[in-house]
Amino acid sequence: MEEIRLQKYMADCGIASRRKCEEYILEGRVKVNGKIQSRLGAKINPKKDEVWFDGKKIGEQEEKVYILLNKPIDYVTTANDQFGRKNVLELIKGVNKRIVPVGRLDMYTSRSLIIKQ
Repeated sequence: MEEIRLQKYMADCGIASRRKCEEYILEGRVKVNGKIQSRLGAKINPKKDEVWFDGKKIGEQEEKVYILLNKPIDYVTTANDQFGRKNVLELIKGVNKRIVPVGRLDMYTSRSLIIKQ
């Protein structure tokens, strides 16, 4: 496997979004091979490097979840809305994993949308 950016690897492992993972890296909460990694853009080899977040070793999740959703009008395409509007994740029940919408659709648009782990 090729090297990938640390924040992408963390997001793929289900820690948080890539942007939030960047914040964690800058805060010094991430270690790679026992050393604090606080530089953005650092790359790792997931097959060789050990990554730790807040003292816990992280690794890629085996099973991925993908959902095709027909987004209705009046729902925002986000996992968390600061204005308290209805979001597309409220429409999905029975998934016990962290999932996020892929891409963005206008609140007043109804179209197919992919939700992924």
